[in-house]
Amino acid sequence: MNNFMDQDFLLDTKTAKHLYHDYVKNMPIVDYHCHINPQEIYEDKKFDNITQVWLGGDHYKWRQIRSNGVPEKLITGNESTDREKFDAWAATMPKLIGNPLYSWSHLELQKYFGYTGHLSPETADEVWNLTKEKLSSDELSVRNIIRNSNVKVICTTDDPIDSLEWHIKLREVADLGFSVLPAWRPDKATNIEKIDYNEYIQKLSSVSGVSVKDFESLKTALKNRLDFFNESGCSVSDHGVDFVYYYPADDAAIDAIIKKKLAGDEISLIEQYQYKTALLLFLGREYHRLNWVMQLHFGCKRNNNTAMFDKLGPDTGFDSISGYAPADQLANFLDALTITDELPKVILYSLNPNDDAAIGTIIGCFQDSSTIGKVQQGSAWWFNDHYEGMRAQMKSLAALGCFGNFNGMLTDSRSFLSYTRHDYFRRILCQLVGEWVESGQYPNDDKALKELVENISFNNTVRYFGFEIK
Repeated sequence: MNNFMDQDFLLDTKTAKHLYHDYVKNMPIVDYHCHINPQEIYEDKKFDNITQVWLGGDHYKWRQIRSNGVPEKLITGNESTDREKFDAWAATMPKLIGNPLYSWSHLELQKYFGYTGHLSPETADEVWNLTKEKLSSDELSVRNIIRNSNVKVICTTDDPIDSLEWHIKLREVADLGFSVLPAWRPDKATNIEKIDYNEYIQKLSSVSGVSVKDFESLKTALKNRLDFFNESGCSVSDHGVDFVYYYPADDAAIDAIIKKKLAGDEISLIEQYQYKTALLLFLGREYHRLNWVMQLHFGCKRNNNTAMFDKLGPDTGFDSISGYAPADQLANFLDALTITDELPKVILYSLNPNDDAAIGTIIGCFQDSSTIGKVQQGSAWWFNDHYEGMRAQMKSLAALGCFGNFNGMLTDSRSFLSYTRHDYFRRILCQLVGEWVESGQYPNDDKALKELVENISFNNTVRYFGFEIK
């Protein structure tokens, strides 16, 4: 029997252990998609206790605590203490066998706090006191967590109207040791059906200095902000869409849709899709001009529990996998950009694992010599970034594509302790490659294997995004 989460956690073969320990364990990290706050990095925030860094905005954990029948006041809000919330999580943990949160939480306890036991109601006092003491030291300030995790690049998630104040200030910190770059997330400009769209367009008009009245002025305003982001070091965009739309319409039709919405009138579902198609095509062309990466996240049905959405708002743990992501529209969208030779580098993420094969075949239709692995399938996302989900995504990509060009892992997290997810991924990667080698499906060529796992863990990402490593 293996020891609990020891140095060979998830590594069952000699080859897997060799690849992990000798090659990728200590490689740097590029976290090219996350939701952490750059202001907290600039201010070098320190946390009073483990609840603040673990449970403050982690809807992954909130879902499981709710599943344990815990009252909402012990999960979110200000009606309970940090210790009470921690105890609710500690009581949930022993039931999470097979859940990635169990592994992630213990990897974090091991790496950042030196705790090798397991969290439960019986050990809650020990863990609380240990982590509280450790967090009081400068060693676990936000900047030092990042440095000690060997993180070289962080891409945050930023709205086009953001001032990027904290990114600009961080660039002026001489001894920071890593880069914090903005990533463009224009969902509020895309989601024309939302009730706050008109208010957002007014803010965009003010920040850009362009009065948005039609499609041409909207494009000008966004181009103004794109250039500002580009000057601030941005080279990554991200979109959260229901699916990748392809409902083409001419500019006159899009003008009419925008004017209709700005006048306070309702727009139809088809008009919504036509607008989103036109805007995403425009942005895709701009990303090509700027040599940015376009990330598309789709396949999620959000805010399923209306009562809880009304109480807590979005991103609080009430989203699920969607079964609707038409592959033909995704292919047509990419084709429309390719026809005019304006397809940017693209990474596709579906929350529905049933889309893996479709994505794996579509990306093979749009590769070219401008970039190695120009169109990518992103790593297993959200509900899929667990042991079986990561293996399934990587096996599908390997079977249908060029696995050696894969960009590997990102945290997609709001927590500064989540960099251990890269370690979790690297262990699974080495285990999978090791299985292929030891079953005779791939030669035991150490030079080739070293290059393969190091590229997927780090090097491919640096090359693909063009990051400068400090």
